[in-house]
Amino acid sequence: MIKLPDLPYGYDALQPTMSADTLHTHHDKHHRKYVDETNKLALVKGLADADLETIIKATAGGGGWTKLHNNATQAWNHAFFWNAMTPDRAAAPKRFAGLKAEFIEKGAAHFGSGWVWITLEGEKLAVADTHDGENFVGKQPRPLLACDLWEHAYYLDHKNDRQAFLEGFWDKLANWAFAEAQFEAASHGDQGWTFAQAA
Repeated sequence: MIKLPDLPYGYDALQPTMSADTLHTHHDKHHRKYVDETNKLALVKGLADADLETIIKATAGGGGWTKLHNNATQAWNHAFFWNAMTPDRAAAPKRFAGLKAEFIEKGAAHFGSGWVWITLEGEKLAVADTHDGENFVGKQPRPLLACDLWEHAYYLDHKNDRQAFLEGFWDKLANWAFAEAQFEAASHGDQGWTFAQAA
């Protein structure tokens, strides 16, 4: 069984870019639902004792595993996302600064729900977007930072202006220390952040 992780900061810590109301709804309702569904479905599939990364890898083939896979990836993505933000505002380090325009443009242009990421493959930094709950667990490239593009992440605060949300995320919320730690781990072939570290 996996556990809903607590937020690594207070509900009001990311205001005004992300309000306490948004975090209560997003974390306490949406994220909790993904965790609860993952646990319920993992029990049926005989994966109740597996860690979340193992569940994601084991269910990646689709078929009768699709619903469990979708909930598991969303449970993982949200825990990663909470850690990808911080109330301690800082400018993007030089290695990431040049990705800002592409990150915001790709995230704003993404059709439907999904995620926008900074990734590392080999020695190359890149911006990628994924649909729905898909992520990079168990495959390349390696995720360094992520922003949620589902409407529940920003609609209460920014209505339909996803670009304003992404600009605020980059300038005011992005946890560059976390991204740097992910970069160092990936550069040395280490696993980096795992869901267990959030619980």
